[in-house]
Amino acid sequence: MSELTVRNVTEDEFTDVLTLFMSAFLNEIADHDHDWFRNEFDPARMHGVFDGDELIGTAAILTRNMTVPGAGQVPFAGVTSVAVKAGHRRRGAMTRMMHAQLHGLHEQGGEPFAALWASEGGIYGRFGYGLASQYYRAVVPKGTAFRSGVAVGKDRVRELTRDEAMPIITAMYDQLAPLRTGWLSRSEKSWTLHLWDTPDRREGASALRFAVHPDGYVIYRTRRKWGDRGPEAELSVEELAATSPVGAAALYRYLLDYDHVAEIVVPIPHDAPLTMMLNDPRQAVRRQSDALWIRLVDVDRALVQRKYSAPLDTVLEVTDVFCPWNQGRWCLTVDSSGTATVERTTRDADLVLDATDLGAVFLGGTRLTELAGAGRVRELTPGALIPASRAFTGDHAPYCPEVF
Repeated sequence: MSELTVRNVTEDEFTDVLTLFMSAFLNEIADHDHDWFRNEFDPARMHGVFDGDELIGTAAILTRNMTVPGAGQVPFAGVTSVAVKAGHRRRGAMTRMMHAQLHGLHEQGGEPFAALWASEGGIYGRFGYGLASQYYRAVVPKGTAFRSGVAVGKDRVRELTRDEAMPIITAMYDQLAPLRTGWLSRSEKSWTLHLWDTPDRREGASALRFAVHPDGYVIYRTRRKWGDRGPEAELSVEELAATSPVGAAALYRYLLDYDHVAEIVVPIPHDAPLTMMLNDPRQAVRRQSDALWIRLVDVDRALVQRKYSAPLDTVLEVTDVFCPWNQGRWCLTVDSSGTATVERTTRDADLVLDATDLGAVFLGGTRLTELAGAGRVRELTPGALIPASRAFTGDHAPYCPEVF
């Protein structure tokens, strides 16, 4: 086998990239997949690994913004389309692509942090990505009662066609996204990718359906099923968002009272209001899964992107084998407004941690105390851990409502 090389792909290599990606994820190329992948294909931000002339791996970056604690939306590198061709694994292809991405972002002064969804949870930690957010899929039986006092208001939830609903939905999303940690900016192209709805993507379910309320919206599918006692269909939510508690309650009530449905399945963040609305919270059976993995490209540029929950003056000793420019001691100072400054220092370290751990706590959902309990963060200065953990913690659980 020849030496592996890494470079940006070209427009002429689009079909090779699509074929490799679909095959690596055990998919056949369907009629409209070329159109779908074309929306995501940017040769300037996609690396390929080549064995001679053969493309054996791909990794791309989406140019998007993400909401971080207290600071609205900031640029980040959305890592996607990471795949290695069968028969070429365990040769270092992925390591070369991750190296090209992260070192390139650092050298060019690109986005200060990167994020991805992992197909396998054990892959990305060795490249400095930390698990920064999680989500639940809640399954709730039809008709589950709300607790007394939950207000659903007088406004109707209205079913609309896709064309009718999208102007309302996009406007509401743009209003909410800067306030919700982990949410991404969405252009028209981003919405197209997020709501791609060809028959092969439905897996036997309906086309996407759209319902709106003055204070929220829901996008969902239904899957027909009949049992011996009658209809047992499943209603699966793709996205639900609300600007008020009444809007959220009205949308959930609408779904829970849907005819012919036996249960609803809805993705929710850790602190979603759904379970607190139910008279019997146990009726919402929740299955937890990892979501966003975060990698700080440059510690100093990334940590000042967000706001913090409390003043802080601490020295972090960071290890980072994959991106060695981050190694060393950093003084993190946070003022009373939550604004941070980060500078190299010769002061003694208060806490020792890896770049992976900084990625995990960056969005405020994972606590430094939690990582310390797992032996991943060490407190050198007695009493330094808890104030730092409090400062990093966000007001709400981070959540990303789309896989990219």
